[in-house]
Amino acid sequence: MDKGLLTESLSGSWEHTRSARDALVEQGVAAVGAVLDVLCDEQSPVEWTVSADVLCRIGEPALLPLAHAAAAADSPEVARRAGWALGRLMVDDPGAYEPLLNHVHTRVRSDALFAFQVRGGAAAKFVDRLIPLLGDPEPEVRRRAVWAFQAIGTAVVPALQRVRRLPAPGPRVRAGALEALAAIAVPDGLGLKDQDAWRRLTKIKLLSEVPDGMHLCGSWYAVPTDDQDAVLEAFDLGSPQPVTLRTGAAAWNHDHHSRNRTRPHAACSRVFVSPALDGWTLVFGHSSLGTHRIEDADDRDEVLPLVVSQRCTDLSRRFGSAQWYGMSCGDDWTAWCIAEDGEILRHYDAYDAEEEDGDGQPVHPAEVGYLLPHQDGLPEDAFDGVNLTGSEAVAARYRQVKEDLRIPDTCYANDIAARVSVDPGALGAHTSTSGHGVVALTACGREHGHPAGALPV
Repeated sequence: MDKGLLTESLSGSWEHTRSARDALVEQGVAAVGAVLDVLCDEQSPVEWTVSADVLCRIGEPALLPLAHAAAAADSPEVARRAGWALGRLMVDDPGAYEPLLNHVHTRVRSDALFAFQVRGGAAAKFVDRLIPLLGDPEPEVRRRAVWAFQAIGTAVVPALQRVRRLPAPGPRVRAGALEALAAIAVPDGLGLKDQDAWRRLTKIKLLSEVPDGMHLCGSWYAVPTDDQDAVLEAFDLGSPQPVTLRTGAAAWNHDHHSRNRTRPHAACSRVFVSPALDGWTLVFGHSSLGTHRIEDADDRDEVLPLVVSQRCTDLSRRFGSAQWYGMSCGDDWTAWCIAEDGEILRHYDAYDAEEEDGDGQPVHPAEVGYLLPHQDGLPEDAFDGVNLTGSEAVAARYRQVKEDLRIPDTCYANDIAARVSVDPGALGAHTSTSGHGVVALTACGREHGHPAGALPV
């Protein structure tokens, strides 16, 4: 098959190449080699998804050639293309991928696992064949095996529990089965021995734990108390389980970022309550009542500040003062609310302030000396003569103007928290701690249980 003619026929839009793709699929195995060459040619004018579509629809005849291409790929891009197509071949029986699970090349084993992963529950009958991959020598393959089991779902739980009960079938397999179980089932899905082991390890880690800075994305409250029971009562939390700061922070980030919403109330079932940190207890996560009031509202952005203000008001009446903070790792949103003795002293939201075009004057002492996030602070001609497409030049001019004009730094929620209470992103050996943190269930959690997902100790 002439590569030039093939390239010409496959060049163009998705619709324009439809008939050419259909004709190649009809040729079957005879077309695989030439189309694969086009797929692996990074200089080809053919959009790679066009050639990948042909191979995917040809199906099993393309399986071994794609596996060889993935193993022999001399660039990450070619490996990605070949692996993408390999995992999505239209085959009648996923068992066609079984021989690739023993392939000498890491990438091919991982791509084969991906094929089972994308088939979800339809791959349940291959569980016994997939189990050894949980102990693969390569971390990349072990991760993909866990994802494959997670995609298959709860049907694999009995097999994984059996692996945990019996003698190890190979190095790392039992550990991989535990990780997969945690990713699929709630903590109660683990065997009693595993649950006991997790509790013992937590107790050991708590004896020597040194606070470490948390990844801040989401919202949290701060109250000046070391009375954890009072905090649990104030937030209507129950079934507290002792955890390390590392476990609690991971639970908060997992629940906030998880895209798996197949389990009801996955985002509002549990909360991480910190130990007392420099005299402050921090509460990370969403309570049931507040979450549903916000999510069920016609205008979420309008209801959120009302929920936060009410919560801070109530907490400050009980504990003397209370704060709420919000940050996003995906954009520049940040917010804070500060209350004392039942009165809101300051409620700032960067997006609201930007929309309202507020005057930007600090109204709380903690903001003095900072620019607020919605404020620019730079003169209109700050970047005159600078090539705005060059990030280094823009950054250099920004630093120069900022220094020359003595423009203050911009503050975010963690900066305000550092001045008013405690910045959870800057915890360290200098942070005094009292007691231990807990993961506790909200009203939704008490009804639906913990979200599934593996957490570090």
